[in-house]
Amino acid sequence: MVTMAQRLEALRTERGISRPALSAALGFPKTAVEKFETGRQTPTQDQQKKLADYFGVSLFYLRGESDDPTRMDTWLNGGDVPDDGPAPQPVVRSKPRPAAVQEDGAVFGALLKSPSFQAMMRTAALEALRSPEGQQLLAKAIRKELGRG
Repeated sequence: MVTMAQRLEALRTERGISRPALSAALGFPKTAVEKFETGRQTPTQDQQKKLADYFGVSLFYLRGESDDPTRMDTWLNGGDVPDDGPAPQPVVRSKPRPAAVQEDGAVFGALLKSPSFQAMMRTAALEALRSPEGQQLLAKAIRKELGRG
């Protein structure tokens, strides 16, 4: 697993920017990036967001929690998504789909059971819960539950 310090160093090196220059570009103290990359200090959530925005990657990628640098807002808004090759060709069916697939939601059920769909939804939910609004909702729900006990 890649650490945030390793990921940050790799991103900075790819851009060809020095540690002090990156610190200055983001308004951090002069030695902040050096401390982040050596593991002597962990960036605050605000600093992590600024770093992710600067490099155009997701927070999950910056933290080493994912190998996919794509930001959710990029693909949700139809922005530039890395091209993994030619688009798959549509499947041409010679027979109509069975009525059971069309009427009882079997296609949707299969989608919900798909591991890749579940992983995508889990990632989206976690990113939403880690947002300031998500944290407020969680805090409110916890206060509500603790008030019942």
